[in-house]
Amino acid sequence: MKKVGIFYGSTTGATEGVAETIAARLGVASEDIHNVGTTKVDEVDKYDVLLLGSSTWGIGELQDDWNDFLDKLKAKNLSGKTVAIFGCGDSASFGGSFCDAIGIIYNELQGSGCQFAGSVDTDGYSYDSSEACVDGQFVGLPLDESNESDQTDKRIDAWISGLKQVIC
Repeated sequence: MKKVGIFYGSTTGATEGVAETIAARLGVASEDIHNVGTTKVDEVDKYDVLLLGSSTWGIGELQDDWNDFLDKLKAKNLSGKTVAIFGCGDSASFGGSFCDAIGIIYNELQGSGCQFAGSVDTDGYSYDSSEACVDGQFVGLPLDESNESDQTDKRIDAWISGLKQVIC
């Protein structure tokens, strides 16, 4: 398997928990899981695959720790790296901006040279709109820990199954 690094921003701990679950299921060591609020962007250089996670705040905003980190990340040459994005959102209260943070990261990293992986079919999700939805699919894994936590494990497993075809 290629060297995988997980980078997340989490305010309430939900996205951190998802990052840890993904790491456990992929066999990613704890030293390869990074909180973007306390990590230097050069840490990404060590990895072939970057799994990037952010919750969505307010009406479609990135989790705060991502602001500086993403600016620095998009300035790097990510050629040869695979990027897959995951995030948490609230489809009931913020159905018009559900998991927009996934789409923001995706859009900001366009032109960085990376290859994206891990798109997810929109079937089974209840939301009005999302910046993370491109051409009828989510560009990453959206999770709703507030309203659909019973779906999280199944969704993570399906996402990882698809990713393994790319990252192994």
